[in-house]
Amino acid sequence: MDAELFYVLVGAVAVAAFARWRGWPAPLLVTGVALAASLLPFVPEVHIDGHVLLNVTLPPLLYSAALDASFTSFRQSLPHVRRLGVGLVALTAVVVGLVAWLALPEIGFAGALLLGAIVGPPDAVSAAAIGRKLGLPRRVMNVLSGESLINDATSLTLVRVFAAIVAGATVTVWQGLWEFALAVVVGVAIGLVFGGVLHALRMRFSDTVVTGTFGLLMPFGAYTIAEHLQGSGVLAVVAMGLFVGYNAPRTTYTQRQHDKPLWHSVDFLLESFVFAYIGLQLPDVLATIREAEGTGSHVLVASIAVLLTVILIRPVFVFASYAWGQALQSLRLRRWRRSRDAYREDPSSREARGMRHAKERLAQEPVELTPEALKRRLLEPPLSWQERIVVSWAGMRGVVTLALAVALPDLTGHAMPHGQVEALIAIAYTVTVGTLLLQGLTLPVLIRLLGVSSEEERASDAEEVSRMRSLSSEAGIAYLREQQLKWSAERGGDDGETFKRFSRALLRIAHEADKPDRDLEQVQDDAATGRIHRATYDQLVELSKGWLAVRRRVLIEQCRAGNLSEEVMRELFAAMDAEELALDTRGAFGAFGGE
Repeated sequence: MDAELFYVLVGAVAVAAFARWRGWPAPLLVTGVALAASLLPFVPEVHIDGHVLLNVTLPPLLYSAALDASFTSFRQSLPHVRRLGVGLVALTAVVVGLVAWLALPEIGFAGALLLGAIVGPPDAVSAAAIGRKLGLPRRVMNVLSGESLINDATSLTLVRVFAAIVAGATVTVWQGLWEFALAVVVGVAIGLVFGGVLHALRMRFSDTVVTGTFGLLMPFGAYTIAEHLQGSGVLAVVAMGLFVGYNAPRTTYTQRQHDKPLWHSVDFLLESFVFAYIGLQLPDVLATIREAEGTGSHVLVASIAVLLTVILIRPVFVFASYAWGQALQSLRLRRWRRSRDAYREDPSSREARGMRHAKERLAQEPVELTPEALKRRLLEPPLSWQERIVVSWAGMRGVVTLALAVALPDLTGHAMPHGQVEALIAIAYTVTVGTLLLQGLTLPVLIRLLGVSSEEERASDAEEVSRMRSLSSEAGIAYLREQQLKWSAERGGDDGETFKRFSRALLRIAHEADKPDRDLEQVQDDAATGRIHRATYDQLVELSKGWLAVRRRVLIEQCRAGNLSEEVMRELFAAMDAEELALDTRGAFGAFGGE
């Protein structure tokens, strides 16, 4: 079995690498190739325990997604995310349960609800791969990624409740709600503790090999401990990843440069294996359907009915819940306008209380908020009808659905009869593969037909970048003037001119980050080759790093206030990190040459 898993892994990685080279969605190609390969007689069957599959793949995949997500964008998209990640999963469980119960009454209503909870959560991996390739707007990607971060927690909690009912326990609605609340509170608390510990390690230790190793291990610890304490391991890992990612700008540039390729490689490896494993289960499912049909269970009919239900319920919910959210938002805006008008007439009146509190909160902000930032705080991100259609069609299922289905015997304490378990596994597999192929293959065509793109967003990002470079340059100029006084007092003479040349170079780089600067290169070369005294070169490096620190601090303040999107801040940080790496590289080679 170990050799078989290794061969599957190698083959999956090879197919995924080919897909990336060709610019195709890797999850879809890996699944398709695995489906075809599973029909070959010499390809062995691969079976993994559902619990093992979840415990090995889910923590690192969720942590990586949360680490890469923008906490600011997640918070702004929370109304959409909450409706899709909690409301839609719960509704899907109920509606699918009714359909499955009518199609297969022998599984019982509790068993049908358990199936609904299993097929409830979409997996954003394939949708995100397609969205990045075709340039979906960031607000759409934020909704899809945010939904995928929390819908697994909702699904796993519902599975836990319905599995207990199937096993013979009596669970009331209040007990179910209490279990959900406990899972949320315990999971988030443990995730924040683990996130705080890992962030402290990253701040204290500069060895990225050590901190990276801890980063690989701790998501498994957070997931396991949260599950052991009846919390949500999913929310623990997500909270940990969001916390570490949110505070990543405060760590060293070496930490940030080390994290990105490390976790991209982990994602690539695990996603390739997961989608290959999904495809290779086809022979078992076909055998189950044939056996069940022979006894008159109508599993195939039930599978198609559940698949259609899962596909159709999502657009209905997306459009209905968006209309509901807009109606609630209109009510909030009307209350805010009444409070604003009352404040203008009498600031001390009771009706103006909301406006007074808002002004007090704004006065406490460290930086002034732009009108656009205020709008983002007050309103949920708008989605056009075209974007809502894309969100509606991006409901592909993945590893969580299949792993929960495979783990059904253990989840229910082997309370379900043998044939019923296999029937539920077959239905869950049909939904997983059906949504992957049907929606995954047609989603790119749909995006192109609807004309959904991020062109306007890119223009807005360019304006943000220009504005932030101006703001950071202003702070940098103040820093340079302060340092010039110290420089002149300590060095004087020709080094004063050196400082001016170097300062001019830094200012030009701040506005033209992609272009090399001849003054900067000349001054650094002079220092590295000894034409300027070695101590002067050290001061140049110190000056450059101080300049970068000031610019980074401005970007963090603007981002925390909401004036700058976190995604744009990360792009600007990446450019600054490259500058600092170049400084350290030049310093190392300069020191070597000097010896």
